[in-house]
Amino acid sequence: MKTQHTDPRVLLSTLWIVILFNMIVRDLHEFVREGYIEQMMVINIPETTMLVYAVIAQIPILMVLLSRILKEKTNKWFNTVAAVVTSLGLLSTLPSADLDDILFACTGNIFLLIILRVAWKLPRNKGIITS
Repeated sequence: MKTQHTDPRVLLSTLWIVILFNMIVRDLHEFVREGYIEQMMVINIPETTMLVYAVIAQIPILMVLLSRILKEKTNKWFNTVAAVVTSLGLLSTLPSADLDDILFACTGNIFLLIILRVAWKLPRNKGIITS
C-alpha cells in the first residue's frame, strides 16, 4: 500500500469507512442465509446487549470524523482504544461464526491493525486540520 503522500488523517478516516462497510456487508450478507430472518424473529435479545452492540457500531462512525480533526496525540489514543473495542466487537461474533463470518472478522481485524500502525506513525505537534 503506497501511502507516503497521503495525509495520515485522511487515510485513517478512509480506513474507518472500510471497517464500516465491512461490518454492514457482513450483516447484510447474513440476510440471504436460509432461515436467518425466521431465526432472528424468535431470539429474545436483551436491551442491554442491544445497547452494547449499538455503542460498538457507533465507534467506527465517530472515528471517521475524529480521525480527521483530533490532534495527533489524542488521535493516537482515540484510534487505539476505538480499534481495540471494535476488534473485541468483531471477535465476539466468532463463537457462533460460520466461514463467511470468520472471513469478515479477520478482514476487519487486519484493517484495524493497519489503523493502529498509521495512528502511531502520525507526525507530532500538529493542530486540528482546518481545511
